[in-house]
Amino acid sequence: MSKKVLICDDEPYILESVSYVARKEGCEIFTAEDGAEAVEVARAQKPDLILLDLMMPKKNGFEVCAELRSDAELKDTYVIILTARGQEADQLQASEKGANEYLTKPFSPRALQQKIHDVLSRA
Repeated sequence: MSKKVLICDDEPYILESVSYVARKEGCEIFTAEDGAEAVEVARAQKPDLILLDLMMPKKNGFEVCAELRSDAELKDTYVIILTARGQEADQLQASEKGANEYLTKPFSPRALQQKIHDVLSRA
């Protein structure tokens, strides 16, 4: 059974490149282009891992993360924030909202693939 990964980002290039990396790990990929869609897809698909941008339309990544953590079926889903915002305050807020990890863009595709592999092999 392949693992499910939800990738949430409003930049098509990022969605495509992160999807490519996750597919190399044999994952089933779902995407969302805004925060509201991210929550809908997460509830419908119950992914094993969510890669979440912070700056998105409709709901930002902080709001999405908080909503996921308040949902009994999704509260334990592994969430990695993948964002261009590297400020310590953003990292702290992400942690407070329940994010498991925080990676800043630009990221190394190889490092991201390894991170996906590590997380999903524990799931």
